[in-house]
Amino acid sequence: MTSILTNIAAMAALQTLRSIDSDMEKTQGRVSSGLRVATASDNAAYWSIATTMRSDNSALSAVQDALGLGAAKVDTAYAAMETVVDVVKEIKSKLVAASEAGVDKAKIQEEITQLQDQLRSIAASASFSGENWLQADIGGQTNATTGLIEAGSPVMKQVIGSFIRDANGNVSVQAIQVELDETNVLFDLSGGDAGLLDAEAFNGLRKVTDTNGDARYVKLSTESVDTTWKSLGNDVWAKMDSNGDVITDSNAQYLVKVAGAFLDAVDIAGTFNVDTNHAVTGTDVTYAQDISISELDITKLDDYREASNASYLGMGTDVSDANIMDYLISFVDTQLEGLISSTAKLGSISMRINMQEDFVSKLTDSIDSGIGRLVDADMNEESTKLKALQTQQQLAIQSLSIANTNSENILSLFRQ
Repeated sequence: MTSILTNIAAMAALQTLRSIDSDMEKTQGRVSSGLRVATASDNAAYWSIATTMRSDNSALSAVQDALGLGAAKVDTAYAAMETVVDVVKEIKSKLVAASEAGVDKAKIQEEITQLQDQLRSIAASASFSGENWLQADIGGQTNATTGLIEAGSPVMKQVIGSFIRDANGNVSVQAIQVELDETNVLFDLSGGDAGLLDAEAFNGLRKVTDTNGDARYVKLSTESVDTTWKSLGNDVWAKMDSNGDVITDSNAQYLVKVAGAFLDAVDIAGTFNVDTNHAVTGTDVTYAQDISISELDITKLDDYREASNASYLGMGTDVSDANIMDYLISFVDTQLEGLISSTAKLGSISMRINMQEDFVSKLTDSIDSGIGRLVDADMNEESTKLKALQTQQQLAIQSLSIANTNSENILSLFRQ
């Protein structure tokens, strides 16, 4: 049936052309944006996932910035600590040199004083963005149980480490915690002397390790090594009887020299160990004043042996300069071990932050890749499809033209 009111062929051709035009519009949109899923109407599920993950990636970018800031703080403290370790090593070397008989201690002290000033300068300048991890108010105070001076108010620092979204969609930010206390702060700004460089030397005590590996603080012996004592070697002395023989029965007495002072010892199967029965805690642990790494002065050895002086080391009033120097060297060496340990800790934190930075960078790339798999258009496929649709469009236009031309043919029936 042929009708001039309803051109079914033209309608079919027009419908096909509209469908092709719609497909072309979508394909051109994908080609121009590079996205297969650009809006929620394209694919609601994929669009929702991609939008959420883009938000998380933005948060991870902020984490990267925070990690960079934290790394800068840690690296600043680490660099300063490395320098401090070198300076304290130099102080230790100067003390060893000053132990030599006949050396002018005043001249060496001048060098030590310069090194002490350098330590203060390093600690004060180790600041990044207003934060200094090497000197802080940690509220140094005496532990009532142990008697040791320690941080009463440790300062907590943190570096943002990660952004996490769990299976339930809950998000959280995790931080790398750094506690500033007596083990890593150089100067206690509270005046409590809990820092590694302002901690004072013990008065009449020595730190030893018992058979269990625990630290004990033992009082110096009340005995004085004189002609009634015999050296057994390795800084061990034994009491002799009136005949000059070493006493070996129940009245046997032994002393072990530790850092220039003598401690009571016991003989355990031929091994002489410090008698930890003389260990003290609480109020029996006392400190000498003004004898820290940043304050010690080898020209004041007389003050260190004077019992009425606040700087008295508790080694007796007749202790030799050599023994005092031995203790000062031992004290500096002990603090140096603490500095080295603290530096190693900062180094491990720096390594962890660097690893976390690398992980976050890789995680960001992985999320970007995952988003791309969900919503990115395959440009090879879309360009091929666009070319095909352009050809279909031309054919649809030609088909519509033919359908409209068929209607015009009816006019020939009415010609004279």
